[in-house]
Amino acid sequence: MSTHLIRGAAALSAVLLAGCMNLAPKYERPVAPVAERFPLAPEAAASAPAAAELDWRQFFIDERLKRLIAIALANNRDLRIAALNIEAVRAQAAVRDADRWPTLNAGLTGSRTPTASGGINSLYTAGLQVTAYELDLFGRLRNLSDAAAAQVLASEEARKAVQISLVAAVANAHIALAADDALLEVTRQTLATREESLRLVKLRFDNGASSELDLRQAESLLESAKVSLAQATRQRALDENALTLLLGQPLPADLPAAAPVQAMSALPELPVGLPSEVLLRRPDVRQAEQQLIAANANIGAARAAFFPRITLTGSVGVASGDLGDLFKSGNSAWSFAPQLIQPLFDAGRNQGNLDLAKASRDIAVAQYERAIQSAFREVADALAGRATLADQLRAQERQLAAEEARHRLVELRWRNGATSSLERLDAQRSLFAAQQALVQQQALAAQNLTALYRVLGGGWQPGSAP
Repeated sequence: MSTHLIRGAAALSAVLLAGCMNLAPKYERPVAPVAERFPLAPEAAASAPAAAELDWRQFFIDERLKRLIAIALANNRDLRIAALNIEAVRAQAAVRDADRWPTLNAGLTGSRTPTASGGINSLYTAGLQVTAYELDLFGRLRNLSDAAAAQVLASEEARKAVQISLVAAVANAHIALAADDALLEVTRQTLATREESLRLVKLRFDNGASSELDLRQAESLLESAKVSLAQATRQRALDENALTLLLGQPLPADLPAAAPVQAMSALPELPVGLPSEVLLRRPDVRQAEQQLIAANANIGAARAAFFPRITLTGSVGVASGDLGDLFKSGNSAWSFAPQLIQPLFDAGRNQGNLDLAKASRDIAVAQYERAIQSAFREVADALAGRATLADQLRAQERQLAAEEARHRLVELRWRNGATSSLERLDAQRSLFAAQQALVQQQALAAQNLTALYRVLGGGWQPGSAP
C-alpha cells in the first residue's frame, strides 16, 4: 500500500508541476539607445575576422607580449577571483534548483509520553521522510531557480570581461615599458651630447671665446637632461611594478627580447561592423543582460507569493510501541499531510516585495542601457583615435626629421661662430622634445589599437580560459 502511495504522490506532483503557471513578465531585450552606426567607422575587408573571433595569440605579434599574457592568465588574482565567483554563484544556483524537488531523508524517531492513568505510551518509527515539499503551481521556485541560473551566466560573462581587460592591460603595460626604454635611450644619448657640448663650451670659455652666459646655459641644459633621465628611470620602475601586479608574479628572467615601440603598432586591421552586432558580443553587455533576465524572473517569484502555497509532508516506514519489535514484519506505517496556505493579511509585505522586484528590474534595464551606451562610447573613442593617430604620427616623424636637420645646421654654424648660443640651446631643446614626443606618439598609437581590440570584444575565445 505504501508503494502505491508513493507512486500516486509522484504522479500527482508531476501533473501539477507540468501545469504550473509562470507569472514572470515575458522578457524582451530593450532597444539599444545608441546610433545605428559608429562614427568614423572605416569600410573593412569582408574577409577580415572580427575582434571577438580573433584570438589574442593571433592579434599580438610580439613573442614577449604573448608570454606575458599567458603568465597573467595563469596567475592574475583578479581573474582568479572572477573564476571563483562563478563557482560560488553556481553553488548558490544549485541550492535554488534543489528547492524545486523533494528532499528525502532517512529518519529514526522515538517518543515516550505519560498517560492519565500513570502509564507511559511509547512510539518508535523508522523510515523515509519528505518534509514540506512545495508544489510549485505558480512558478515561485522555478523563477527563483531561473534567476539564479541567469546570475551564473552573468558571473561567467563577468569573468570573460575581466580576462579581456587583463589581456589589454598587460599589452598596454608592455607597450608603456617599451616606450620607457626608448625614452631612456633618447635621454641617455641627449645627456651624452650635452656633456660633450658643455665640455666644448667650457673649453671656449677658458680661452675667452665664449661668455659665462654661454657656460651657464650649457650647464643648465645638462642638468635638465639629468632631471629627464631621473624622471624616465622612475616612470619605468613604476610601469614595471604595474606589469608585475598584472602578472601576479615577478617578471621571468628568460623572457624573449621586446620589440621596439615603433614596431608595436603593426597589428591586424579590425573590422568594426554595426553596433547591433558588435556590442552584443561584449561580455560586459551580456553580463548586464543576464542580470536583467534575473531581475525579470524575480518579479514572477514575487507575484507567486500572492497565491496559495501547497506543501506536502509524508513518510513511509515502520512503527512500533516497543523498540525491540520495530523492524519486525507487520509494523509498516505511512503518513501523508498536505497543507495549503493562502496569504490573507501580511501588512503589505508581499506587495512591498513585488514593488522591490519591479524597481530592481527597472534598475537592471537602466544598467543594461548604460552598459550599451558606455560600450558604444568606448568603440567610438577608439575609432576616433584610429582615424587621427596615424596622421599625427606621420606628422610627428616629419617634425623630428626637420628638427634633426635644423640641429645639425645650427650646431655647424655655432662651431664656426656664425650663430649664437641661444639659438643652439633652442635647437637642442626642440630636438629633445621632438624625440620624446615621437616615442610617446608611437606608444599611444599602439595602445589605441589594443584598446580597439578590447572594446570590440577581443581577448577571449572558447578554450582560452586558464
